[in-house]
Amino acid sequence: MEHYGSCLCKKVQFTIKEAKPTVSACHCSMCRRWTSGPLLSIDAGNSQNILFSGTEEIGRYQSSEWAERGFCKNCGSSLFYHGIEDDSYYIPIDLLDTVDQAQLTLEIMYDNKPSYYSFSNETEKMTAAQVYQQFVEETTAIDE
Repeated sequence: MEHYGSCLCKKVQFTIKEAKPTVSACHCSMCRRWTSGPLLSIDAGNSQNILFSGTEEIGRYQSSEWAERGFCKNCGSSLFYHGIEDDSYYIPIDLLDTVDQAQLTLEIMYDNKPSYYSFSNETEKMTAAQVYQQFVEETTAIDE
């Protein structure tokens, strides 16, 4: 199923060729600072699965050795979290035109979540150590 979306000012638009409507929440301090709350996103796959228009309006900030974050230079919307090693893109769910069937299924960096909010539905929860372990395993598999 294709998904369409855009930033607030619509200068950056995108099409995701195929993505499951499962949402993950990242509670790390960088995501919370970047979005003023947890990053609620869908896995958009790699750069072959997502097509951006208005690319001249996309700013990129390398927030760590392994990732960069994209934003609209005009309106400031957070556009994507991009894993550099595996070319993965995670798109904030509320940039999509339709999110009717989306379900929050996973919370990562759960041990970094502040106490002032909680989600009511049941989700899989991963600590920072579990996320880093999975990242190391996936990166090792990619390199082999």
